[in-house]
Amino acid sequence: MKLPFSYYLNRDVIFLAQDLLGKVLYTATDGEVTAGVIVETEAYFGIQDKASHAYGGRRTDRTETMYSQGGVAYVYLCYGIHNLFNVVTSVEGEPHAVLVRAVEPLAGLAIMELRRNMSVAKPAISSGPGSAAKALGIDRCFNKKDLTGNEIWIEDHGIRYAPNDIAATPRVGVAYAQEDALLPWRFFVKGNKYVSKPNTY
Repeated sequence: MKLPFSYYLNRDVIFLAQDLLGKVLYTATDGEVTAGVIVETEAYFGIQDKASHAYGGRRTDRTETMYSQGGVAYVYLCYGIHNLFNVVTSVEGEPHAVLVRAVEPLAGLAIMELRRNMSVAKPAISSGPGSAAKALGIDRCFNKKDLTGNEIWIEDHGIRYAPNDIAATPRVGVAYAQEDALLPWRFFVKGNKYVSKPNTY
């Protein structure tokens, strides 16, 4: 059920951002396993995407992970507070990534509740990329981790959504990206309570 390495080498990051909906993201830290169904993503399209950290071929200590061959985690700190988890995709040197914006808790619920100090009944526990990462125990130590390894991985449990059950809207918080801010590259499962706000469509 674990997604194979070859899955991540797909060069169509827009397709992958949609296809990852319904896949299950797992983490294992200190013997504690947690998992959530991915219900919201955003695609970042390499060097030509003004919203991407790699826009224009920018290469820094932080962005270098994005240039890796697909199948590794890209975790960065946002606003000095939130760790955000991204799936690096495509071939080496082509810095495409999918940001996981929300998950629906599936396994290790008690651990997730402790990490977030709230009940899994509350959507805020894993709604939004910072909350999703914290609920799953993802921090910058996970940056560059192999997504086919035993610390963080994604499985296919056969969960599929019909095209009309998936919303495509502009990405969140990328106003600086000018015309690219309007691209409908944020995808989420309509009606899922764990999707971050605003979830209008």
